[in-house]
Amino acid sequence: MNRRLLRRLAPRTLRGRLSLVALTTAALLMTVLTVAFNTVMDRHLQHQADDELRARAAAVATTIDTSGPRVRVLETVNDSLLDANVWIYAGPRPLEKPPSTTADSTLTLAADRLATQGKRVCTTVHSDSPRFVRLCSRPVTGHRSTATVVTALDLAPYRNSADTLLLGSLILDAVMLACTYALTRLAVGRALRPVRTMTDQATQWSAIGSDQRFGAAHHPAELARLGSSLDALLDRIRTVLRHEQQLTGELSHELRTPLTRIIIELDWWRARPRSAAETHATHEVIAEAAQSMRTICDTLLNDARDSTQNTTTAVGATAVAPVLRQLVEHLDTREQVKTVVDVRGSHLEAGVAPALLERIVSPLLANGLRYARSTVTVSARQLPGGVRIDVIDDGPGVPEEFLDDLFQPGRRADPGDRHDGAGLGLPLARRLARTVGGEVSHDPGYTSGARFLVDLPTG
Repeated sequence: MNRRLLRRLAPRTLRGRLSLVALTTAALLMTVLTVAFNTVMDRHLQHQADDELRARAAAVATTIDTSGPRVRVLETVNDSLLDANVWIYAGPRPLEKPPSTTADSTLTLAADRLATQGKRVCTTVHSDSPRFVRLCSRPVTGHRSTATVVTALDLAPYRNSADTLLLGSLILDAVMLACTYALTRLAVGRALRPVRTMTDQATQWSAIGSDQRFGAAHHPAELARLGSSLDALLDRIRTVLRHEQQLTGELSHELRTPLTRIIIELDWWRARPRSAAETHATHEVIAEAAQSMRTICDTLLNDARDSTQNTTTAVGATAVAPVLRQLVEHLDTREQVKTVVDVRGSHLEAGVAPALLERIVSPLLANGLRYARSTVTVSARQLPGGVRIDVIDDGPGVPEEFLDDLFQPGRRADPGDRHDGAGLGLPLARRLARTVGGEVSHDPGYTSGARFLVDLPTG
């Protein structure tokens, strides 16, 4: 219950908590200093009172004659002043006492006790009026007799001075605590202002995936560390956004072909009444295209998940020839373009899953069919430790000035060539090949068109 109450009462902001900590620390420090200061002042005032009593006792001692067998008190001009609050004893016997005291009063009894001790000693007595009285004794020793002088002093002025000092200390402490709290809140607020600014900027930059960063230069050490942490977080957010955009673009790019097949089949089927056999064939094409879309989604999503978790895509053993022939059959080709599949070896296998092999080769084959004049050749052969698949077309080839941007996402050699490509197929093919330890590259030495090489591990 107490913990819950403390949690509710505790400030919710860092500024408030730091201000409370500073206020508590200052209060403890001021309490210690106030107690120490007032203790020292009490002792100092008491020493002042004792000095005054001793001085008065010394003055009275000059009026006492102890040279004879009896103690005599000499009369002086200021005798009335010296007699105020003064007791004179010859041994334990009192010779003189203040006129205002009685023999059984508290002050007289305290003076009697001091006189019997026969040495210099001081004590404080609590009486009714005045409330606090300080008494000091002074022995006066002669050749033949001994006397004792006891002087008394009202401590009310000293107590009033001590109380005034204590009240002044408490008022000063209150003012200092208020100033400490206000200045701490102001200082903490100014110190946290860059943090608030950096937080707002980080929120804004993360929403749009900006490439702006805080950096560590021209910042205090703490803000530099915060800036570095926020920069790392912004880099991760930007990477996630880029992967999300890349995945969205790749999905739309790869799903476009099966969606086009479905739309074409539906338009063809609705153009005029169809027989049951034609309707069944249309259903099969649509079902096959839908299954292809599902395979594409599973392949790309699994690859994206593996990339995020830094794991390796599951491999397998896939016969290359059936996959290549199936790709060629399902791709839309122009009437004047012929597609040739040349697989050397009846048991040629690649160490990837069938769906992944399709996604690697399909963009290369679609790119070749888009730009070829008459022929696209897809060949596969065994290499030491791997399988190579060549996709060759007799088109215009890749412009030399575009070679550096060939595998950059969203880049096209000629955006105005009236093709519907988005510049995502080749980068996707290379990225998927690299996830299984393979590679997709372009052969710049081939001058009769374009030649792309797919190197995959052996199954």
